Amino acid sequence: MQGARPTLAAVDLGAIRANFAEARRHAAEREVIAVVKADAYGHGVLPVVRTLLDAGCGRLAVMTVAEAAPLRDAGVDVPVLVLGGVHDPAEAREAAARGLTPVVHHAGHVALLRGAAGSTPIAVHVEVDSGMRRMGIAPSEAVALLEAVAGEPALELAGIYTHFARADEPDLGPSLEQLAAFRGVLEDAQARGVDPGLVHVAASGGLLADKALADALPAERAVRPGLMLYGASPAGHLAARLRPAMTLRTQVVAVRSVGTGDGVGYSAEFRAAAPTRVATLAIGYADGVPVAASNRGSVLIRGRRMPIAGRVSMDLVTVDAGDEPVAIGDEAILFGEGQGTRLPVEEAAEAAGTISYELLVRVGSRVPRVFIEG
Repeated sequence: MQGARPTLAAVDLGAIRANFAEARRHAAEREVIAVVKADAYGHGVLPVVRTLLDAGCGRLAVMTVAEAAPLRDAGVDVPVLVLGGVHDPAEAREAAARGLTPVVHHAGHVALLRGAAGSTPIAVHVEVDSGMRRMGIAPSEAVALLEAVAGEPALELAGIYTHFARADEPDLGPSLEQLAAFRGVLEDAQARGVDPGLVHVAASGGLLADKALADALPAERAVRPGLMLYGASPAGHLAARLRPAMTLRTQVVAVRSVGTGDGVGYSAEFRAAAPTRVATLAIGYADGVPVAASNRGSVLIRGRRMPIAGRVSMDLVTVDAGDEPVAIGDEAILFGEGQGTRLPVEEAAEAAGTISYELLVRVGSRVPRVFIEG
């Protein structure tokens, strides 16, 4: 292990490559836009992006211009979609200078980008809010915005998309309703002579869901997987051949015996029901272990599940080892693979009352990422 603390996140780039291949298999004839926002979901964006490009990925998506800048600085020259758009003139100018593809959510974005454009039009995509009710233009106003973008000499209408709110649910009815609204926008735009460019809808949930979603929108030419690239599924019923890419591991740094009724940790939220042994791990909520995992989650030590005992603190976690063999220096896995077994990030997230997306991106900056070819 590296660094002053025996804690690291091992990222298997071979798994990233395999998961991208799985995304392409599900995408069939559609292009894959790899979503690498939030430092590639906490995995380390530059090594992940290099792996994806080597695997044949031709488009990326991030949330902000600031997230895209290191990619361009590292020589990444494929189209980069900026999902959050631009928010001020300086950001618009940087997007133009770096050849990024910002998303237009409203007419204000058109004005910002018009002022930033040089001799070459800025390629943009338009988001349509078909039911997420978070970002994007309402369907009733979408065609007017598309016409405005298409008629603006400073801009190039390069794409249009929407985002599912409930594609990870067994009932696809709400997603089909969203597609119907989005399809209506596409049909109205076509009737007015507007070419919307690249059409994309499905993220990981939609890509892994029933083929009915793809069949409902034959115009879709690309997909935007994120979570599945990192080896996690958006929902248990969405099956795919995915390999977990990150393993969060640390070491046992102390072992002690506690007696019946003894409290462990802050506020003594765990009290031993019988004599037991408690192992302390060099990891805490500053490293990404949720406080909500206190007395609920578990870890792997010597291939065995051991429950978290007491409150997760900033730098340390304690687990109830019972009478199992455990010693200082033993490896402990918070999620991922090792010791001949696996503790899925989805399971760790469920125990903490959250989702796998959050566990992956909350792994702290003081946890070094170590890249391997699994």
